[in-house]
Amino acid sequence: MTFMAARVKSTINPALLTWARETAGFTPAEAAKRLKIDEARLAAWENPADEDTPSIPQLRKVAALFKRPLAVFYLEEAPPRFAVMRDLRRLPGAGSRSYSPAVQLEIRAANERRELALELATDLEQEIPKFELKATIQENTETVGARIRTTLGVTKDLQWQWRDNDGRTGFNAWRGQIENLGVLVFQTTRFPSDEASGFAIATDKLPVIAVNRSDALTRRTFSLLHELAHLMIRISGVSELETDANRSPEDQKIEVFCNSVAAAALMPRDVLLAQPRVTALGPRSAKWTDAEISELARDFNVSREALLRRLLTFDRTTEEFYRQKRAQYIAEYLASQKRKKELAAESEMKRNMPQETVSNFGKRLVNMLLDNYHQDRMTLSEVSGYLGLKVKHFPKLEEVARFRDRQWLR
Repeated sequence: MTFMAARVKSTINPALLTWARETAGFTPAEAAKRLKIDEARLAAWENPADEDTPSIPQLRKVAALFKRPLAVFYLEEAPPRFAVMRDLRRLPGAGSRSYSPAVQLEIRAANERRELALELATDLEQEIPKFELKATIQENTETVGARIRTTLGVTKDLQWQWRDNDGRTGFNAWRGQIENLGVLVFQTTRFPSDEASGFAIATDKLPVIAVNRSDALTRRTFSLLHELAHLMIRISGVSELETDANRSPEDQKIEVFCNSVAAAALMPRDVLLAQPRVTALGPRSAKWTDAEISELARDFNVSREALLRRLLTFDRTTEEFYRQKRAQYIAEYLASQKRKKELAAESEMKRNMPQETVSNFGKRLVNMLLDNYHQDRMTLSEVSGYLGLKVKHFPKLEEVARFRDRQWLR
């Protein structure tokens, strides 16, 4: 006689299944497709009145898809949600967009890293400074931009020292100064730049800025300052830098304000208008050459488009010239991205994992983890797990994380 093993069903809380799916950013149809089951079957699993529940192997697949530990589905009630994030991106038609699973996962990861940093600070007996920098959306954006520069200690001469060809020095410098305010700055890698440029989590202690690592460095710098403006007005949200999109009037006002503040902080009005070429060409000029635009953009650590937009704000070029150049820059960027993908496919570029780890997690959090390890509060294996980095890379990680770039600390 052959005995068939009984299929072991899980005794989960159906409400936790719904919670896990929604917080992971999946619709019922999307989740069912990924789990390779009918949508009706998933609905039955999520229905407390239905006796159908997933088997243990099926539950493992669910946990893997929604990025949740298996045990969470057996809780009596869902853990408290993180603060609701405002969606400040463009809206297709009249309807709002929900976050994709990739965006949801990055927001969750950022919140978890922040909670970890708070715990590590307590273990290290470090006092977390309160984030004091504030603004209101009614303020003049030039005034707010100047306040940022004063608070961060950024002068024209210092900013000019950050000049380079790709904007890396400027990005790292602005990031370092912002982190010194007690802000956690992360770089995201899970979602494309056309979905979101970044997000901000506004809190009094250890607020978070996340920027999209797939963006060009100059765009990331602009995102940094844009998200800092969000922190100053205490509004969390997922952002997109384009302001000519279809949004609610309130959200449009917020994004225009944050963009204007970022532009004012990076390109102060008086400094920009005093530049010899700006003075020489005068108002409403369409005679800017590509070389002149690129040169001036490098001085301010910004993209060519951001510079032209700022010139347009002060009536130093025309709307037609700006739109023409913007189309040119977009075409060049797309061609460049295509070429990068082709080159990446042709050759295997060796990754610098310690540098990537510090870039993504930020020096502050990495150093807090290393400090806890050196004080025997954490094992090397635990730190490795948090960072997703093999132990063999730790000597180099320590070197990168402890290094302080003197050029922006003068």
